[in-house]
Amino acid sequence: MSKESVMLIPCSGIGKVHGLIGREAVFKVKGELRPQDTDLACLAEIVTQDAEVQERMNGRLTITVDGCPKMCAEKNVRLVGGEIFASLRVVDAFRTHRGAQAGSATELTSDGWQISDELADQIALKVDEARQGGKGNG
Repeated sequence: MSKESVMLIPCSGIGKVHGLIGREAVFKVKGELRPQDTDLACLAEIVTQDAEVQERMNGRLTITVDGCPKMCAEKNVRLVGGEIFASLRVVDAFRTHRGAQAGSATELTSDGWQISDELADQIALKVDEARQGGKGNG
């Protein structure tokens, strides 16, 4: 991965549907929408200050995706000196899906997949902005 690729950091969100939606959205961006333009890191590796992950993050724009308002991914990336281009929250994606039954912590419903796909599209646009030298919201 080149230094020009954008780091994607999803929250762990284990045990919550919002975390699953965020992770699936990030995986779709990396796997399908922008595979050559992105790189992934696990939040746990950032929290434990893994040297290899910190080296990979060094000097690269990062997009965090948090499941809840606690913003664990964003906070921990900032703690290790990561350069945040954008921070997205899954809870914000639910604003246009009031009453949606997204699924569980282990399985998404069709509503959950729709929200995840829409979030993936938003992340992909942020990747494009970052690679084109945009200002971001981080």
